[in-house]
Amino acid sequence: MKTKITIGTRSSKLALWQTNYIKEELKKFYPNLEISLKEIKTKGDHITDIALSKIGGKGLFTKEIEDALLNGEIDLAVHSLKDLPTRLPDGLKIGAVLKREEPNDILISRNKNVFKKLPPNSKIGTSSLRRTSQLKALRQDLEYLDLRGNLDTRIRKLEDGEYDAIVLAYAGVKRLGFEEKITEHFSPFDILPAVGQGALAIEIRENNLEIEKIISKLNHRETHLISICERTFLETLQGGCQVPIGAYSEIKENKITLQGIIASLDGKRIVKDKATGDLEVNSCRNIGINLGKTLLQMGGKEILKEIIETHR
Repeated sequence: MKTKITIGTRSSKLALWQTNYIKEELKKFYPNLEISLKEIKTKGDHITDIALSKIGGKGLFTKEIEDALLNGEIDLAVHSLKDLPTRLPDGLKIGAVLKREEPNDILISRNKNVFKKLPPNSKIGTSSLRRTSQLKALRQDLEYLDLRGNLDTRIRKLEDGEYDAIVLAYAGVKRLGFEEKITEHFSPFDILPAVGQGALAIEIRENNLEIEKIISKLNHRETHLISICERTFLETLQGGCQVPIGAYSEIKENKITLQGIIASLDGKRIVKDKATGDLEVNSCRNIGINLGKTLLQMGGKEILKEIIETHR
């Protein structure tokens, strides 16, 4: 077995936390394995003053890392699953998905007001069209502004008074120890999360059986099946991470239920439905495909077409 491996990661505090977490988990199974980290800047890291939806292109936070993986500079890459495009470059695959953290979004507000109690015209910061669309569906009387930067930067902008409240993924807030700042947890049924939100994925080269065997110890079966379900749904809609598409999976009594949403940018049109099936690979793929097709037929196709034309 290999005695040394190199993990590729972004250099943000959250990315490094996630990668070090995986490093420590691997060490539990392979205490003698020498693991080094290689920090890699991505396009999304370099461009911090433009809304993600306006930068365009897929793989904003993954391409440069994937290039290093294909070139053999690293043995595996750690990603937030929600950042990974549904179609990976030829020669790469997801080797393992770790147990998912709670996938819901949270609100942090300066005056500790919950979302319903925020004064009209309050400035709300978020980096996601998915969040903005669903929040607008709940309240049209607030001002929604783009919010970029790493997690600690976003919180600092809030505390400096640039925003009255910000909306973030719970997983990152918890991982970096900012839980005490949370004002409100949104239900994942009210604000559907991004596809794969809260889960970490390990990307590897295809046919690299040695690395695949090493990381297989970290794969969480239920989260892996959830990722298949949600990512197939997103691929069916041909949506990237910067389109107002959300998904939430629940597993009960060996069945998986996927709820999906497509929202217009103004939040005035919402297409939402759910599908249930068996907890196994082919069933999960079919659930994602069928729910995607259903939402397109319910009016989602027209909504997505308008959004694509708006952001050309």
